Amino acid sequence: MIKIVLLIGIGLVGLLSLRIPRGSRHQALRRVALLGFIAFAAASVLFPDVWNALARIVGVGRGTDLLLYVLIIAFLGYMATSYLRFREMESQVTQLARRIALDEAGWKVEGVRPAVSPGDAAARDE
Repeated sequence: MIKIVLLIGIGLVGLLSLRIPRGSRHQALRRVALLGFIAFAAASVLFPDVWNALARIVGVGRGTDLLLYVLIIAFLGYMATSYLRFREMESQVTQLARRIALDEAGWKVEGVRPAVSPGDAAARDE
């Protein structure tokens, strides 16, 4: 049973990593997940024997092994979301760098035509 649960968890992480996080809905989901993790961690500290019971139910030898499996899935999710955020930031930095380069060169951002005539650009550079 644990193999099925782990494969489903890995599949969910994979599907979530395909989505590009955007907007306030994603921010709200992250906050809810953080609150859930805090409650989960507190319950684990207060009731450590629950892990052993859950481990027996899903077919794992010890509660610590089950906790390790759950943390691996959580870590994979964290890696996937971090990668997507990094990729989005990298794209934004690239767009900003392009816009700044075009602005400094005197080109309009909307099109690929100069904002000033070539003669004016030469006079400006002198």
